[in-house]
Amino acid sequence: MATTVQITVDCSDPGRLAGFWALALGYVLDPPPPGFGSWPEALAARGIPESEWNSASAVSDPDGAGPRLFFQRVPEPKTAKNRLHLDLRAGGPLDRPAGERRAAVRAEAERLAAAGATIVEARDGQWGEHWIVMLDPEGNEFCVT
Repeated sequence: MATTVQITVDCSDPGRLAGFWALALGYVLDPPPPGFGSWPEALAARGIPESEWNSASAVSDPDGAGPRLFFQRVPEPKTAKNRLHLDLRAGGPLDRPAGERRAAVRAEAERLAAAGATIVEARDGQWGEHWIVMLDPEGNEFCVT
């Protein structure tokens, strides 16, 4: 059996961050276990106190192609630049005209900013690439390319 990848993100508000990344990637929130109509119902049935219901959340690609993202609450705040970040490839194929790629990247960055992300800066590479550096709602860096 092949190993699958899950990306885990430490954060302070797993529910909020899971919702943002579900919207950003076209993912869906993971459903509650079979037999339960909601996560609160499932967690309460397991005796988990309500204060812990937002200690974790996850989103998955509905097509099964991309990795699952798991968000876990941690007590410490983010203090440094990410050593790993996600690139959201919105510009299309590299043979697409540069102006069209740039417009698609800008449109996606603006959509994500409206959903709670922050635009940091636009950058251009030496081979004609264009990307926008952004922060998710908790300050984790990512790029729209």
